[in-house]
Amino acid sequence: MLRNSTTVLFAPTNLARTIHTTAACNEIRKLARLRVVDNSEIGKRAMAEGKPPKCIHVYNKQSVGMIGDKVLVAIKGQKKKGILVGCKQFQKPKIPKFDSNNLVLIDDNGTPLGTRIHVPIPTILRTILKEKTQAKGADYTKLLGIASRFV
Repeated sequence: MLRNSTTVLFAPTNLARTIHTTAACNEIRKLARLRVVDNSEIGKRAMAEGKPPKCIHVYNKQSVGMIGDKVLVAIKGQKKKGILVGCKQFQKPKIPKFDSNNLVLIDDNGTPLGTRIHVPIPTILRTILKEKTQAKGADYTKLLGIASRFV
């Protein structure tokens, strides 16, 4: 710092220490904010009030959510489950990258809470959810039925 008689000036080296230059984390982990893309009542109210749901838990071994993973979210003071249908993070080949982390809310047996999905969902989600439907016993195929567009 350079001191003058009445003002305090900062040298460029001190100013550079206060600016964060690292990129924001795009991974879906705990406390990540998500965007509800179906027309469920609780999802519409939360997004309209500007209080998007936050991820509490990711149901996989890595604790990092990818497309097709099931997550537990806190929304409007309640705990709900959801399926990730779009992620901002870098994806494998032939899986599209989205501008936001998209979520479709489901109930405990895999049925979606809404009746329509407003955004396009990736085509690879068909194979991912069909594998999980056979393995877990929950019915995720209804989620594919309410989707209007695929990418």
